[in-house]
Amino acid sequence: MKFSYSKAEKLKSFKLIEAMFTEGKTVSVFPLRLFYFELPETERVPFKTAVSVSKKNFKSAVKRNYIKRILRETYRLNKPQLPEGSSKKYALLLLYVGKETPNFHDMEKTIKALFNKFLQQTKN
Repeated sequence: MKFSYSKAEKLKSFKLIEAMFTEGKTVSVFPLRLFYFELPETERVPFKTAVSVSKKNFKSAVKRNYIKRILRETYRLNKPQLPEGSSKKYALLLLYVGKETPNFHDMEKTIKALFNKFLQQTKN
């Protein structure tokens, strides 16, 4: 698997994001929450991903964008942990729920733990 985050991997469908909140499942490792929803098999990529940071917790757009950049980068570097050859395809939404501005190394540890928890939950 490449360490890329191509346009095809980005989740932009409002309908899918809305369905993820209503019908999807969730996994949490503070300060991250992962919402996931199984996609139809017709999708080209195994995972479509979006990131979000609450405007309620971070009023400054500069801080929100900084956190989103960190989330996208840690996802990009750690996505080889996720199974690529699986027949199931998922839409993922990484939501930052903490109130402190994170640093890259702490976020990387958290996202690894989150992916491990996600893999255990989707195996069953």
